Amino acid sequence: MSTEKKELFSEKIRAGSRTYFFDVKKSANGSKYLVINESKKVGESREHNRIMVFEEDILSFNDGLKNAVSFILK
Repeated sequence: MSTEKKELFSEKIRAGSRTYFFDVKKSANGSKYLVINESKKVGESREHNRIMVFEEDILSFNDGLKNAVSFILK
C-alpha cells in the first residue's frame, strides 16, 4: 500500500520576515487536505510552524477564518 501524498495546489506568500505556504494535498485514500506552513527568520535560523485542515473540516475552518479576517479589518 502506497502512503504517497500528491500535491494538487501550492501557493507561497511572502510577508515581511515570514513566508506562508498554502498546499492542498491528496492522501493515499483520496481525501484532500490543506497544509498551511509558516516560515520565519529567528536570528540566524528559520522557525517553521504547520497546521493541517482536513477536508471534512474545511468549511468550518473557512467560516472561522473569514470571521477573524472580517473582525481584523473593521
